[in-house]
Amino acid sequence: MALGPRGMTLHRPSAGAPVTVTRPIRVFAWISVTVQLINVLSGAAVRLTGSGLGCPSFPECTPGSLVVTPEMGIHGVIEFGNRMVAVVLTLVCIVTFVLVVRLRRSRPELFWLALAIGLGIPAEAVIGGLSVLTGLNPYVVGLHFVVSIVLIALSTALLYRVYDAPGPYRVFAPTALWRLALATAAAAALTIVLGIVTTGAGPHAGDATAPRNGLDPAVLEHLHSYPAYAMLAVSLVVLYLAWARGLARTFRYGVLLLGIELVQILVGIVQVRLAVPAVLVGVHMILACLLTIVVVALVLSLTRSAVIQNGSSGSIPTATKSAVR
Repeated sequence: MALGPRGMTLHRPSAGAPVTVTRPIRVFAWISVTVQLINVLSGAAVRLTGSGLGCPSFPECTPGSLVVTPEMGIHGVIEFGNRMVAVVLTLVCIVTFVLVVRLRRSRPELFWLALAIGLGIPAEAVIGGLSVLTGLNPYVVGLHFVVSIVLIALSTALLYRVYDAPGPYRVFAPTALWRLALATAAAAALTIVLGIVTTGAGPHAGDATAPRNGLDPAVLEHLHSYPAYAMLAVSLVVLYLAWARGLARTFRYGVLLLGIELVQILVGIVQVRLAVPAVLVGVHMILACLLTIVVVALVLSLTRSAVIQNGSSGSIPTATKSAVR
């Protein structure tokens, strides 16, 4: 602030920039995660209803038309709906970035996360277009889902940090617990990737004419299950250590993760027994997204802003810990 002519008060252009996270930023962080999940859900609907080529061209829906035409039928409506969700997601990411861009100095982690998400959206759109242009090549389709999972992970990190104190962030948990949490995340990533490859060998190609990857689904189903069971085992140890150390937040995420893992394993077993019905494949995909969200939150719960003294947050009070025991 400075004095202008005749003593008038002049404000610098940056004087109105927010120095803390505001309610709109938190709201759009929630919206970002929500729309990411809706995007995956609509993409699953496209694939599992055989609507992958409902709009046979890209970026147009049909040659000469950006929007779906009556001739495309229900498959065109489903595919075009998925594209419209992507448009909404793009707008949400733009607004989120605009809201945090002026915090790039006070909260650089929010700026870079929002930027990474914003750059990931066009990348996802390009890969989605390539999947159409390649006739739903299973590896291109699989890469599209990988990008979606990465964007969900980044959006979760953004949502987590808007409720956290400013960084820099440091790991405050014991080394063993931190490494086991990272091992859980690695097992989750491997499980999801192998699940994508398994789906690429299965019956749900997105279109009757779409190619498959030619691998043996029975073998892949077993390979896909091994890291899932390893993740379950490691997460049980993480849950115990979080309880033993009195880390309330990590313990809560551990319980939630365990619940999702058990449901995911059950769904996986049932869908194999029932010859992979489309509905259960869709449920499996959404559970993979929820698993990603909780794993990211679990890992981040073991970090804390360097400006906060150890023991000031994240611990279970003695009485509560006794009750948990």
